[in-house]
Amino acid sequence: MDLRRRPPKPPPPRRLTAAAHNKDLIDPPSNPPPPPPKASDVFPLPLRLTNTVFFSLFFLVAYYLLHRWRDKIRHSIPLHVLSLSELAAIVALVASFIYLLGFFGIDFVQSIIISPNHHHEDEEDIVRAVDVRSHRFDRNLQKKPDLDLSLVDDRSRRFDRSHQKQPDLELDDEDRGQEMSVSEDEAVVKAVVDGSVASYSLESKLGDCARAAAIRREAVQRISRRSLEGLPVRGFDYESILGQCCEMPIGYVQIPVGIAGPLLLDDFEYYVPMATTEGCLVASTNRGCKAIYASGGASSFVLKDAMTRAPVVRFGTGKRACQLKFFLEDPANFETLSIVFNKSSRFAKLQGIQCSPAGRNLYVRFSCSTGDAMGMNMVSKGVQNVLDFLMTDFPDMDVIGISGNFCSDKKPAAVNWIEGRGKSVVCEAVIKEDVVKKVLKTDVASLVELNMLKNLAGSAVAGSLGGFNAHASNIVSAIFIATGQDPAQNIESSHCITMMEPTNGGKDLHISVSMPSIEVGTVGGGTQLASQAACLNLLGVKGASKESAGSNSRLLATIVAGAVLAGELSLMSAIAAGQLVKSHMKYNRSSRDISQCGIEDAETTKARDCE
Repeated sequence: MDLRRRPPKPPPPRRLTAAAHNKDLIDPPSNPPPPPPKASDVFPLPLRLTNTVFFSLFFLVAYYLLHRWRDKIRHSIPLHVLSLSELAAIVALVASFIYLLGFFGIDFVQSIIISPNHHHEDEEDIVRAVDVRSHRFDRNLQKKPDLDLSLVDDRSRRFDRSHQKQPDLELDDEDRGQEMSVSEDEAVVKAVVDGSVASYSLESKLGDCARAAAIRREAVQRISRRSLEGLPVRGFDYESILGQCCEMPIGYVQIPVGIAGPLLLDDFEYYVPMATTEGCLVASTNRGCKAIYASGGASSFVLKDAMTRAPVVRFGTGKRACQLKFFLEDPANFETLSIVFNKSSRFAKLQGIQCSPAGRNLYVRFSCSTGDAMGMNMVSKGVQNVLDFLMTDFPDMDVIGISGNFCSDKKPAAVNWIEGRGKSVVCEAVIKEDVVKKVLKTDVASLVELNMLKNLAGSAVAGSLGGFNAHASNIVSAIFIATGQDPAQNIESSHCITMMEPTNGGKDLHISVSMPSIEVGTVGGGTQLASQAACLNLLGVKGASKESAGSNSRLLATIVAGAVLAGELSLMSAIAAGQLVKSHMKYNRSSRDISQCGIEDAETTKARDCE
């Protein structure tokens, strides 16, 4: 059935008096065309009933498909294998979605129903009506010689003169806009200083993150009465950190990034980015990479990959706390708990639960794999799911905190040193005798003796926890900052024991580092910032792995361990050869006049901002 309707032709022109003519010019007579057909006219049912049917169909089918896909994931059934009912559900979902799209975009549906020919006919009718009105207007002008056209000409001349001056007006408007923007910023700064506008709300109120940072910076300088001249504020993408990396920014700190390498690890070469302000660090690590490369490379092994979170719960008695411990550690309950835990993410896989009671309190340490993410948020969501599930059988359980420090995060802890956290990695290499002498400028016997007395015995005398190494934290921190990791997790990630032993009849040196808790990720957090993502890309581990979930983060952990191996080898050689002080005096001292550095840097920054 053709729903198109042709609007009636306009009535023939009518004679107008001068008053009527003027009235037509001001308020032209309206002959509204009949309303266009509605999209709902094509449905046999009332529009309200049709909407109800399609809304219900869409949500019911979507729920059915999600339920089926969850069962497939749980039973490891490929998602692309579809039954007849699932295929029908997908068709119904697509059909209902198209209808809903048309319902909320009625103009789009109506443009399909009304053909282009109909629009063309309407345009012809409109043009014909305009021609008739123009003809009538011309006749009236001819019949009314008393109509003063000088007013029209004078108005036209004034309009032309205003257009000739328009460029000057536009320039004035631009200048005026800049002045207005400066005055508005000044008003906002004063409002932040007097407390009428909260500093943390500038981004949401202004809608411009860069402008908010500049205003906040100026307000801080006025409140503190201290200059921030050397801290750059321009040239940074503040949108990228909003709600993700840093709150209330006022600028950014520049840290140089050096390259150590190539590091030959597992038959692949890597150029390791290191962000640091410590002289000698990159050069020393680079020398270690050279020694490893000349000796045939290093090899690495990932022993464990599991992030942890340990909530603390309390009961009325110690007996009830022990009952929960037995329930959680019972292998018969592990599958049920895994299903509940793994609902937090498709990458979260519960690996184990370890409980430690303290009176009527119970500390429960959950371990799970987290794909290519570092995984703290992921494991925390899984733990919350399990705690909610346990309230059914243990309603008297009082959750004191989602983290009870049995995890243990961002602090030295024996549980991480013994059980591991994140990636547990071992990296080793055999350094040839001639490389030890020519590149490292020492000998195997001296290195072995120094390692025993310094890294092993000396650390034991100091009561060190996980610090049986020379300077693993140096390399870990530099790589963490360069690749967007959490620098605070350098504490447990730097747990390392360095071993050096003679091999091949005492001629060559076997060196290894064992690091039980390297906590890294290649997605989320600071890894999404442009500079840090570039460093990850240099290592070939940017983003999530498409081949195997978690392989990128595990590779990054082995690169960290390999770089630590190179750093340990070079520093220990420098100490054994008595070159440590000499090297630091050469590379870690500046010949610049320190009193002038701040002034020069400030002037450089100011000139760059002015550009």
